[in-house]
Amino acid sequence: MTITTDNTPKSATPHMLWLDLTRKCQLSCTHCYNDSGPDGDHGIMTRDDWTVALDQAAVGGFRRVQLIGGEPTLHPDAADLVEHALVRGVQVEVYTNLVHVPDLWWSLYRHPGVSIATSYYSARADEHNTVTGRRSHARTRTNIAKAVRLGVRLRAGIVTFPGDGGEAAARAARRDLEALGVTDIRLDGVRPFGRAATTSPDPVGLCGRCGDGRASIGPDGTVSPCVFSTWMGVGDIRSAALVDIVGGAAMADATASIRAVARGGGCDPDQECTPGFPNSECNPRN
Repeated sequence: MTITTDNTPKSATPHMLWLDLTRKCQLSCTHCYNDSGPDGDHGIMTRDDWTVALDQAAVGGFRRVQLIGGEPTLHPDAADLVEHALVRGVQVEVYTNLVHVPDLWWSLYRHPGVSIATSYYSARADEHNTVTGRRSHARTRTNIAKAVRLGVRLRAGIVTFPGDGGEAAARAARRDLEALGVTDIRLDGVRPFGRAATTSPDPVGLCGRCGDGRASIGPDGTVSPCVFSTWMGVGDIRSAALVDIVGGAAMADATASIRAVARGGGCDPDQECTPGFPNSECNPRN
């Protein structure tokens, strides 16, 4: 790996980094923002590439990383990367579908530096399963309940779909999650990316805070302002230092173009960006 540096003025203080580990997932969600599914792969980033990225993130001031995909726990090095991040003093959130959780992952989830997030599409199994393309509702719901019982820090995102009944379904899903003991519940609409897109990617669908002390690293090493803006690559972590990419001219240009058109109106600067639009807590699984 060859790392180059430059003297480009740095942008906002590093804060949040997505490790977009894989395009492999047990599910085939109708709206998946990056077209992940059972036929996806883990890309070309090696374990060493990911650990170097984490090392650079820690040194560069990133306080928090999120493992996402696809289903990040399917990546063979994901558990090691969680442990590596914790050793470096970086908090970890794992965005998981909770379809299958081996004992090793339950142990990791209970660590005080780790939290999890998941998407919940409906209190009704048939509706949830229609979205995921698999009979996944029972497993996800059971593991949500187990996470609560074990004291795992959990946030759940409810996705609303266009059409009649969407808001009512979201309210029912919230009541179901609350009955399970979930207290951190967020709401977001379907994003116009990946399988939910009807046109080519457009920054108008972004929140407007992408790249502002935040960045995403994809399974091919490409760095982008966030997980939704992967077509706006601003560097390659395998050949350039993370701080240089995040603080470089390409990132500045990308974030400027996003802010010029994004309809999310920006996020509260005192809150985590995960990211979202409009006026939502923005769950990247959407």
